[in-house]
Amino acid sequence: MVDLTELLTDLAAESAELDALVAPLSPAEWARSTPAPGWTIGHQIAHLAWTDHAAQLAATDADAFYASVTTAPDPARLVDAGAEAFLAPAAELLPRWRAGRTALAAALAATPTGEKLPWYGTTMSPASMATARIMETWAHGTDVADALEVTRPATARLRHIAHLGFRTLRHSFAAHGRPLPTGSVRVELTAPQPTAEHADATWVYGPADAADRVTGPALDFCLLVTQRRNRADLALTATGPVAEAWLDVAQAFAGPPGAGRVPTAQATA
Repeated sequence: MVDLTELLTDLAAESAELDALVAPLSPAEWARSTPAPGWTIGHQIAHLAWTDHAAQLAATDADAFYASVTTAPDPARLVDAGAEAFLAPAAELLPRWRAGRTALAAALAATPTGEKLPWYGTTMSPASMATARIMETWAHGTDVADALEVTRPATARLRHIAHLGFRTLRHSFAAHGRPLPTGSVRVELTAPQPTAEHADATWVYGPADAADRVTGPALDFCLLVTQRRNRADLALTATGPVAEAWLDVAQAFAGPPGAGRVPTAQATA
């Protein structure tokens, strides 16, 4: 089990990396469109600030969190409305995002052991919440990097996203209205940038004797389960019917399935 302190350290590092990418941007660059339809770079950061705020509320005042959900004018637009509500010029939005993520980390660290936090359609442990925030920060950071046409290095922090992607296998099928798989899947991923603390060259999940398997680069798996790349653009191999079907519906995030991304060949045609 990953230690909450380690998760919060990696969440802070992931956030700082994205912060360093957006902080120097001009107002025109903040208004640049990202791969998410209708969302600028500013929307991406506003969404992270809004979600951090919602997560802090869940960790500190469950009643207020539930009230924010039940009183939403249009639940179907909750995510877009949240980003719009928090959208502001960089001089206002950046300090709000920084303060919010610091407050969230403190709230998660102070949550009593064993306590579950309310979330959209589920409950989460503080560790799971921190993992989800790493996933969201990295995924939306990928959208920002794509908009700026820069490549961020893959780091060992991806192990949290890969683990979450594996754990959400059944959720992925359920979110798409498909029958839940009964078999197990073995996932074997080539890790990026091994470090002294995380020197494993391969990250593995699932039973070793599973007939169904997914193999490939950890980066590609994370891009798939966050729906930041189409499967056709990734070097992932599926063996077996469950694994094959999973790669078409994989999503590590809560809520309804996203629209996904079209293959690069189709986007540039």
